[in-house]
Amino acid sequence: MTEKAQSNRGNRRRIINVFKKAMAGESITVGFLGGSITQGCAATSYDKCYAYKVFEWFKNTFPLSDVKYINAGIGATDSQFGCARVQDDLLSRKPDLCFVEFSVNDEANDHFLETYEGLVRKILSSDASRALMLIHNVRFDDGGSAQLFHTKVARHYEVPAVSMRDVIIPELESGRLDNKTITSDNLHPNDTGHEMVAGIIISVLEDIRDNMKEEEPAESDMPSPLTSNLYEDSVRYRNDNAGSIIAGISGFTADNLPQDVITDIFRKGWTATEKGSYIMFKVKGSCIGVQYRRTVRKPAPVATLTVDGDKNSAIELNAEFDEDWGDKLCLATALDHGENKEHTVKIELTQAHEGDVLPFYLVSIIVSGNKNG
Repeated sequence: MTEKAQSNRGNRRRIINVFKKAMAGESITVGFLGGSITQGCAATSYDKCYAYKVFEWFKNTFPLSDVKYINAGIGATDSQFGCARVQDDLLSRKPDLCFVEFSVNDEANDHFLETYEGLVRKILSSDASRALMLIHNVRFDDGGSAQLFHTKVARHYEVPAVSMRDVIIPELESGRLDNKTITSDNLHPNDTGHEMVAGIIISVLEDIRDNMKEEEPAESDMPSPLTSNLYEDSVRYRNDNAGSIIAGISGFTADNLPQDVITDIFRKGWTATEKGSYIMFKVKGSCIGVQYRRTVRKPAPVATLTVDGDKNSAIELNAEFDEDWGDKLCLATALDHGENKEHTVKIELTQAHEGDVLPFYLVSIIVSGNKNG
């Protein structure tokens, strides 16, 4: 299983150094960044999710160390958002070892190859001693994931990577394992599934621990990017740090309620209820994203986003959500690989209904690709 699980062996030097630190009785912090699987959706309690079980392995394996745990998983999010939030949600807490899991939320295309690369570069360059392991989860019905694209990044940067597809899918296809045993929706592991995912990751960690005496090559310098790499410098603006970029506002009100946990996702944004309300931003970069709430509580308002006044390329931000699992933090790309200059982003409420249950909620603006700014 261990051999199958390693979609990329990578350079283990940073992880081994974290193990040595823990063995010497120094405190270490392990952090997890990802989507709903990392958050622990479908697990019956927080301590049944794979991330917590991997954390427990560290505590049991290195009893002399005070091992701390960070779970920065947010459901229905991808590496584009991950790149924008990794500093605040994970790196600011100084983890020694980061686990990153976005392979079922990212699509298998060049856009997410670039955003994933930006995230990996951001973590690796944040601290020369910070270790990283990539986790490739999988859809249990069709084996779908972005693993092939993400593995390109893992190999380019010599980062150890663990594949669920290469271990679990053959077991499902052969009939040796029934998917109902590990999942109820073919995406989110149940308690048994989380235990299996954790076991696969732990098998690789134990292989690293058991072979620590083998000489690991010196780490290479950071290579040139595989992609245009316009997302590594992503900056997220909410109402607590957007004062300098707001160019105009009417009818939008800042939400100043505290955000107690990162999964309390509809906080620090702006709300509007009246048609014609607008908010404008002046931002510099070549990639722009906007996050807003889509709600299952209907009817819901609709906003329109324009960049530099170009109505022909306007984007509709419809707050109605057709799924039934809950409200979604939606990330819409307003500009991708555009000109690196100052852009004007205007969001205007263009449809409102008398029976709207919730206001339109603008969560954040994410700006990337300002390498000269």
